[in-house]
Amino acid sequence: QVQIVESGGGLVQPGGSLRLSCAASGIHFRGYAMGWYRQAPEKQRELVAQFHVDGRIVYADSVKGRFTISRDNAQNTVTLQMNSLKQEDTALYFCNAYQSFWNDYWGQGTQVTVSS
Repeated sequence: QVQIVESGGGLVQPGGSLRLSCAASGIHFRGYAMGWYRQAPEKQRELVAQFHVDGRIVYADSVKGRFTISRDNAQNTVTLQMNSLKQEDTALYFCNAYQSFWNDYWGQGTQVTVSS
């Protein structure tokens, strides 16, 4: 049974930091691209950052220089360090494990709210 579980969301003031964690089980973790997506109210889900199997990392332009994604293949975890948070970063953040159309798994999401 595949499980993707996020943690670490919360309320933070603008300019603050949060660290999101995602633990995956039931998959061959090393063979999956691990990513973070977010969805704000009335907006489409968008890619935030993705760590590919070959080591490539992709960031959305809006978070470059502020967010850092990392993965630990020994612990089957991926983290997203978010610094210099802005109100527009407020969203429900999802962890994704992707290998193919048939092997594409999502967590339930963790809420990040940036507000003064």
